[in-house]
Amino acid sequence: MSRGSGHRARAVRDGARTTERLRGVPVVRLGSGFIRRSPAQASVVAFLSAAALFSALLALPLASADGRPTFLPDAVFTAVSAITVTGLTTVDTATHWSPFGLIVILVAIEIGGLGIVTLALLLARAVTRQLGLGGKLFAQQNIGSPELGDVGALLRIVILTTLSIQAVLFVALAPPFIVADGVGAGLWHALFYAVSAFNNAGFSVHEGGLSEFSSNLWVLVPLAVGVFVGSFGFPVFLNLLKEKWRPKHWNLHTKITLITTSALLVLGAVAWSVLEWDNHASTGDLSPAEKMFRGLFASTMMRSGGFSLTNPNDSTPTTLLITDAFMFVGGGSASTAGGIKVTTLAVLILAIVAESRGLPDVTAARRTIPNGLLRVAISVTFLGASLVLAATILLRATTDAPLDRILFEVISAFATCGLSVGLSAELDPFGKYVLSALMLAGRIGPIGLAAALAVTQRKTLFTFPTERPIVG
Repeated sequence: MSRGSGHRARAVRDGARTTERLRGVPVVRLGSGFIRRSPAQASVVAFLSAAALFSALLALPLASADGRPTFLPDAVFTAVSAITVTGLTTVDTATHWSPFGLIVILVAIEIGGLGIVTLALLLARAVTRQLGLGGKLFAQQNIGSPELGDVGALLRIVILTTLSIQAVLFVALAPPFIVADGVGAGLWHALFYAVSAFNNAGFSVHEGGLSEFSSNLWVLVPLAVGVFVGSFGFPVFLNLLKEKWRPKHWNLHTKITLITTSALLVLGAVAWSVLEWDNHASTGDLSPAEKMFRGLFASTMMRSGGFSLTNPNDSTPTTLLITDAFMFVGGGSASTAGGIKVTTLAVLILAIVAESRGLPDVTAARRTIPNGLLRVAISVTFLGASLVLAATILLRATTDAPLDRILFEVISAFATCGLSVGLSAELDPFGKYVLSALMLAGRIGPIGLAAALAVTQRKTLFTFPTERPIVG
């Protein structure tokens, strides 16, 4: 092998940018060195690039129903909301966008749900046939690879699982939508809602949202199931595929996720139903069975689903505050849901219980949780609270809206939930850009921080003397 050929081979292997001469024309080859060295930063670049692309597409005259270019802040906001599978909107999705615009939104939701980082890892693997340690650790952190093995096979399982569940939802939703909207529109609506539900996006293509289906269980139940299952996360899916319905063989992450998710579902349903029971603006005039179903549906959606049968503006202030808390928690790790994640909450609660009992270690299901994971949980929670605080301050300084409405919209954006009190549409361009940045930060920030901490962990060969400051 010549010296030049050896240099080119090493450049490709190392993922460096190389320039070759092919028939006299320079060809620039972009490798995966950046992804392998800095997977968390690569995810930021991927999401920003996707947001820019879909913003440009939605700003085209072809994307709007009236054939005129969409106001750039609205195009950017919608694109970011779709790519981060949030569901917040500044324009009416059903009436503002053309069929082309709706297809762009649907594609953005699907790409966002699968994960731009997942696609980037697939691209890197296609180029280099292998991932560096950083890339594998990032895949393990984000999609639950139990080992640093064949990441390509893992990603294929992720994609096939996603498409299979969405196909089941499409089959379940097609009949009621065909009855309500006709064959062509019904099939399109079934596809859109299947993708939107599993990805916890909350986008609706019906004017007024789901209000016309408020008593149609054939539509509402599949949507709720899709959102609930989508919030589990790929690590849970992979573990269930491997161990089936043998709880004793489930790993700790699966147990914590399923138990915490189920507990939050029941707690949220009871709290929402009780708080809205006599509220005539929302459910006060409904039968007890309908009230309880509305509570269960709201509890499913408030942690990231984004669909709503009642206008959040009609809810009591206490209900809004409870919803804030549930939205901030979000769904499972490496899922299409947002928030700080249910496992983060569970680890913090377990740490509090261990401290109150004077136990030296944090344990669950006969397993000891490492102290490093507790530090990550604290970091993710603090980062999330800091992002919410910063965005709330910015919007409070630029809008006259009440603090509770601002806080609700901000947490919904950070947690990529999509529930709205209508503030997004009322904001000026600066406010829309603030929420757009928050949606991106909410989608990337906690995940990127956790991945960066996982990749950069290192051992030290010395320790400093121990001294306990006074806490509390």
